[in-house]
Amino acid sequence: MSKLPKITLTFWIMKICATTLGETAGDLLSMTLKIGYAVSSLILIGFFFTTLVAQLRSKKHHPMLYWAVILSTSTAGTTMSDYMDRTLGLGYAKGSAILLMLLLAILAFWRFTVRDLSVENIKTFKVELLYWTAILFSNTLGTALGDFLSDNSGLGFGGGAILISGLIGIIALTYYFTSVSRVILFWAAFVLTRPLGATMGDLLTKPYEKGGLNFGTIGSSAVLFFILVFFVFHSTQAERKAFAPQEPIPSA
Repeated sequence: MSKLPKITLTFWIMKICATTLGETAGDLLSMTLKIGYAVSSLILIGFFFTTLVAQLRSKKHHPMLYWAVILSTSTAGTTMSDYMDRTLGLGYAKGSAILLMLLLAILAFWRFTVRDLSVENIKTFKVELLYWTAILFSNTLGTALGDFLSDNSGLGFGGGAILISGLIGIIALTYYFTSVSRVILFWAAFVLTRPLGATMGDLLTKPYEKGGLNFGTIGSSAVLFFILVFFVFHSTQAERKAFAPQEPIPSA
């Protein structure tokens, strides 16, 4: 039995919501609560490893647990990216380049050792560990790219979100109207949803004078958390119905 959810429209809605929440929650710890990037990274990486171990030890797909790991990779990715770009002084462009090379190296190792990058039927410990490692670095890369588009490209938060949304739209059209590899399209969309979440998170939390909507990290995180919980509950109920034993139809 696969331990991962089916790739549907609901999956992508939840992914964008989780990554946006990861951006706002990461900023809540490091900036609003003034814990700092280094300490925040340690806290959130600890949360990531805790949820990851629980996910790896589970024997079947648990929606709440799966999305907890996705959320933890998003929050850890936010603080890891900020630590690289700001505390270490690498900057968004150099940090993004390093993270891109690391992600490509992980996917290349996965491809050459397992011979398959598909995420439809992950069942072994090794492949699932590679899957979550790739997700952690894709979310960290996405944060750096989102910050670069928002702060350095001149597009601003709204412009960055529109650009990435357009790229995701192109991927969706390619999926429905071409025969391009579904594996390539999945990972392209997965990577791009993180900078979309990063730019949307900045758009929600930053003050008006910086081009944001000034909702703040606390309010934005709370709303996004309840939206994600709603979808997780919905998917959990749908999965239970799908695997529930069917009542026999009485004979006439």
